[in-house]
Amino acid sequence: MKIFWYFLRYSLRYKWQFAATYGSVAVYDLLMLVTPILIGAAIDDALSNGLRSQQLVIAGQIVLISVIRGAFGWTETYLSNVVAERAAEDVRNDMSRKLLGLSFAYYDRQRTGDLMSRVTYDAWRPLLSISAGGRRILASTVFLVALGVLTALMNWHLALIVLVVVAAYAWRTLSGKDRLGQLYKELSSKQVTLAAILQENIAGMRVVQSFGAGDHEQEKFDDEASAVADRSLAAGRFWIKRTAMFRFLSTATIGLIVWLGGREVVAGTLTPGELTVFILYLGMIESRVSKLVDVSLGMVRIVPSGKRVLEVLDAESPVREKPVAESLDEVRGHVKFEGVSMSYDSSGEAVQDIDLEIQPGQLVAMLGPPGSGKTTIAHLIPRFYDVTDGRVTIDGLDVRDVSLASLRGNVGIALQDVFVFGAPFRDNIKFGAAGVTDDDMVRAAKIAQLHQFIESLPDGYDTWVGERGVKLSGGQRQRLAIARTILVDPPILILDDSTSSVDMATEHEIQRALSEVVKGRTTFVIAHRLSSVRAADLILVMDGGLIVERGTHRELLELGGYYRHIHDMQLAPTVEQAIYQVADRAGGGDG
Repeated sequence: MKIFWYFLRYSLRYKWQFAATYGSVAVYDLLMLVTPILIGAAIDDALSNGLRSQQLVIAGQIVLISVIRGAFGWTETYLSNVVAERAAEDVRNDMSRKLLGLSFAYYDRQRTGDLMSRVTYDAWRPLLSISAGGRRILASTVFLVALGVLTALMNWHLALIVLVVVAAYAWRTLSGKDRLGQLYKELSSKQVTLAAILQENIAGMRVVQSFGAGDHEQEKFDDEASAVADRSLAAGRFWIKRTAMFRFLSTATIGLIVWLGGREVVAGTLTPGELTVFILYLGMIESRVSKLVDVSLGMVRIVPSGKRVLEVLDAESPVREKPVAESLDEVRGHVKFEGVSMSYDSSGEAVQDIDLEIQPGQLVAMLGPPGSGKTTIAHLIPRFYDVTDGRVTIDGLDVRDVSLASLRGNVGIALQDVFVFGAPFRDNIKFGAAGVTDDDMVRAAKIAQLHQFIESLPDGYDTWVGERGVKLSGGQRQRLAIARTILVDPPILILDDSTSSVDMATEHEIQRALSEVVKGRTTFVIAHRLSSVRAADLILVMDGGLIVERGTHRELLELGGYYRHIHDMQLAPTVEQAIYQVADRAGGGDG
């Protein structure tokens, strides 16, 4: 019922269509009750005096009523679909808005295929069922009450037989709804898993084929597809049994009513026309009871989909904006970490006890082994995650006290995992930078050393990149991310290993261009190559979530610690290569 009322609220947003739907149902059902009475009257009239003119009038009335019922039936169906589709559109929009506002922590626990299935499939099914189901429940209940009264007034003995048979059928069918609900729950879960496997295989097709894992992935897909088919067939068997039982009871009841009613016609207590009306009403009763049972069982079917939608709409983001949040304006770029610790889960802290103060315009470089906490520190500044302890401030304001829009509008970040949209270069570079000109775009592309490559393409900046940037090399994707970030023109800039996929020559060109961009900005650079960090005002060496060394390039070399070790390791291949080159020139051969 919670799911029913939750989704019904979306349908009620379209009040006049909703009301017109129920009004059409009322007229449709009312006219349906009249038709059997006219048919019965025609039969009795024909048997008594054979007046053809009266029968033609009744036939004309029946045709007219059928036409009017058809019009109202069409109106009901059309408006019901309008309400369902518009309400589903609203649900999808709300789900999309919710998903766009959830923090990184939420997506760390989700599968892309699962979320896609919830938005595209699960959001639609409950609303379509509720739109049609709610209408049928109310209309059929009122209709059955009216039919029960009419048939009881005509012949309460026969009406009592019908009531007993119908009640037995409804009870027997609905008693299995828990089992059916479990089947649909399992079916929904298996369908989600199947969609997720397919999505992952398509997205990772190059990896799958590179490792020759096609057969393995196909086996996984086959297993889940088989499970989906098994649950679907089991549910189908339930419906087949229900339909067979309904047909048997319906036929047997009509036969019993014809036999008992025929005896009363012979006895003169019931006219042939009244018996015909009763039989027609009996068919209507059984049809409506069958619909009510179908709707009830259908509601069981939508419960898994409804729950999956509510899980998204009711999801609480770990990163929440305060009801009255300040706007972060005219940012100078004074960033401070005060006793900051952060944990992704209960397994341990990603960073701990971080104390750090960066003055406006300073360039800060961070390096260390994978998992040392470099990216975590970068993600805490724009509040992709929230601190567990301590606080992060910008110009003295706690980032948790300012609006997310104003915070992220002042922090530009080029992520290590670059996402490229299936769109032209123009749209990809301009993404998130409203109101910028083409000249600004070209300037940013030149700084990122991407302009020359784009201009060499037949369509230039209108060249379609391809889904997830599959047509670009790793270095080209990173340069695109840099151009995108530069175009936003943020006072605080974060470059997350943004030159890791480019060659040394290109890296040198990008670094030279970026040296102009970072002037006057507070910049954080996450890097593995020391060539990217030598000019930094402050270098942070991280390990195990801690800042183990800090200082300038010269200070850290003199310290002789971890930074010096990395420096010597990266320098050694260059020295060794130079020695071999000298030896080769001198004709030293293998010696």
